[in-house]
Amino acid sequence: MTEEEAIVAAEAEEAIKDKDKSSHWLIGGSNKDEGSDSDSDEIPVASPAKVRRSSGEGPAKVRRREVSTPVPKLTRELSMQYSDFNILSSLNSQLFESSALMHISAVKSLLCALCQLSYQCMSGTSSSLGPTTSQKIGSISFSVERMISILVNNVHRVEPFWDQVTCHFLELADNSNPHLKNMALDALDQSISAVLGSDRFQDYKQSKSLETSQEMEVNIDKLKSLECSVISPLKVLYFSTQSVDVRVGSLKILLHVLERYGEKLYYSWPNILEMLRYVADVSEKDLVTLGFQNLRVIMNDGLSTLPTDCLQVCVDVTGAYSAQKTELNISLTAVGLLWTMTDFIAKGLLNGPFEEKETGVNSIVKQVDNEKTEDPTLFSNIVRDRTSSIDGVDFEKLLFSVFSLLQNLGADERPEVRNSSVRTLFQTLGTHGQKLSKSLWEDCLWNYVFPTLDRASHMAATSSKDEWQGKELGTRGGKAIHMLIHHSRNTAQKQWDETLVLVFGGIARILRMFFPFFTSLSNFWSGWESLLQYVDNSILNGSKEVALAAINCLQTTVNSHSSKGNMPMPYLISVINVYELVLRKPSSYHGSAADKVTQEILHCLGELYVQAQGLFNDVVYTQLIAIIDLAVKQAMLTNDNFEIEFGNVPPVLRTILEILPLLRPTKHICSMWSVLLREFLQYLPRQDSHLHSEDDYQVKYDVPNGSTPISHNEVAASPGSGSTVAITGLPSYIFAEKLVPVLVELFLQAPAVEKHIIYPEIIQSLGR
Repeated sequence: MTEEEAIVAAEAEEAIKDKDKSSHWLIGGSNKDEGSDSDSDEIPVASPAKVRRSSGEGPAKVRRREVSTPVPKLTRELSMQYSDFNILSSLNSQLFESSALMHISAVKSLLCALCQLSYQCMSGTSSSLGPTTSQKIGSISFSVERMISILVNNVHRVEPFWDQVTCHFLELADNSNPHLKNMALDALDQSISAVLGSDRFQDYKQSKSLETSQEMEVNIDKLKSLECSVISPLKVLYFSTQSVDVRVGSLKILLHVLERYGEKLYYSWPNILEMLRYVADVSEKDLVTLGFQNLRVIMNDGLSTLPTDCLQVCVDVTGAYSAQKTELNISLTAVGLLWTMTDFIAKGLLNGPFEEKETGVNSIVKQVDNEKTEDPTLFSNIVRDRTSSIDGVDFEKLLFSVFSLLQNLGADERPEVRNSSVRTLFQTLGTHGQKLSKSLWEDCLWNYVFPTLDRASHMAATSSKDEWQGKELGTRGGKAIHMLIHHSRNTAQKQWDETLVLVFGGIARILRMFFPFFTSLSNFWSGWESLLQYVDNSILNGSKEVALAAINCLQTTVNSHSSKGNMPMPYLISVINVYELVLRKPSSYHGSAADKVTQEILHCLGELYVQAQGLFNDVVYTQLIAIIDLAVKQAMLTNDNFEIEFGNVPPVLRTILEILPLLRPTKHICSMWSVLLREFLQYLPRQDSHLHSEDDYQVKYDVPNGSTPISHNEVAASPGSGSTVAITGLPSYIFAEKLVPVLVELFLQAPAVEKHIIYPEIIQSLGR
């Protein structure tokens, strides 16, 4: 124990004696117990003990603290063996532990003495590192440790001392000496933990459950004041300094508090979230990282304990970390936390005490999808049109705020962030869509889904095509070395193409899950037409990747619902019309890419017919065959030398051979057998094929780049008569060779009546 420390102890002891000379350790003074000896040679030493009231005479009854455990006593004879310095040292070790028994003013005097010692030693601690500086730091350390000891021993009445102690710690943290900064931060951490970890500081939920009297409400008010005062030094510490180290220390303390005592907090959340929101906008990576670690603790473990009015703030803070540009991985993880928030919100939507009305997703699914194979518990809770406000929480508003954030992040300049946001938006809609009412879904489609598609489509069409250079890794020979970027992602346009692909995939997902429900919405048809326009434009003007995604978006919907009878006829015809329109117009790509898209459309037409056979009538079937016929003629025009060069069937014609067996007319349209067979008999070569030229073909059929739709009447009127003349100018012998067994197999499967009608033409064509 140093001389300065001994002086502090002596001053503190003298302050206590002056306060009440009649008793060293009694609060506010006391009468002596009967039998006590004022001339006792013993030096009374006390420790924190139980409190009881003694029965004294007169109106003033005195409270006395009893020592519950035996405490060693120093007799006067024994004390004479020690020097005065050693006596003070021994008393010092007991003095601060006994502060719980002192009067409040005595404790304050003791704290003032400690602060005075610390202030005296703070000057000059940053100028040198000699023995004097070390001695001063040691004295400051003594003061800080004793202040913490006083707080720990007075946690049951900490309010009068808290500001005095923490203010000194904050001043100490502002010192330029790193040792003092760390000392102050550690002291603040210990002090806050001591208060929040005490038995007095009960969990808010437990306290609230006991609110049955006015007295309890008063206690809650005191708890509110205490909690805010305990947490506020962290906010003051962060905003009162520009030192990154101190700010880092403040955030570390907050992280410790949230991890250990977060469930006990309630009233201080606004200050905590305000602080974390501010951190999201700073440029220092260490601060952003620590701030986000705090947010993760809240989102993963503390959402259920947050006050209802703080949930919206928590969403906004998470959005701020998603949008920050300092650290990419933090943005990506924050987007994932938004999904966590939607899970929490969805529980509120699902468990609301609302009157049941069969107007939501589940009722529609029950009506039109009795054969649905998903877990029945998925749709066990009926969704209602209602205002979802539970315990003052508007869960619908919260949900839309999350969707709005995800939509905005879907336009982020960083491809990784916007792609993650798009995925999360549609995954949350797919996961929790059955909990949304009609009005909610209408808002989602028109305010979030279609605008997201519109923006991605626009950016994919207008973004720069200039190649990017990867991140600079270093130099070699005076030249910069850049990270390699794959050729499919080396321009802004290609990056937006990837985003557009994800949007189409997300729309396909929700259409697959909720299309029958969507058709019951009042304005869904106009939205469907808008989607078809985007699909049409993407197939014709987008990249091959985008075109295939657009086709898959339509086809997934058709395949998922046609076989179950959930695809209304107008929607089915609209899909067929899009495929026809796309095949008739020129696309922005050529060669193998164009062939790949055409092949995909042909496969889709074959699958569409298989899945929706019951919906086809003579007119729609004739239109389907006409589209296939158009594809054959286009393939022969664009690949007229393919067989000569490669000796096999071009890819598009090979695909047609694959889907032809799928186009067998069903019983209710058996008259279409002759239409099917005649349409493809024309592609078998005739003996007089050399008499006809390409001009005959051009006269009979529109150029593939034309925009006039195929006339169903013209195709149906004479499906085989004039066509043979038109196509013979472009014979495809290998295709014809592969076509013969397919036609024979189809003929054998035709009904007897249809065989009899078409038999002469089959014999004539095969005998050429």
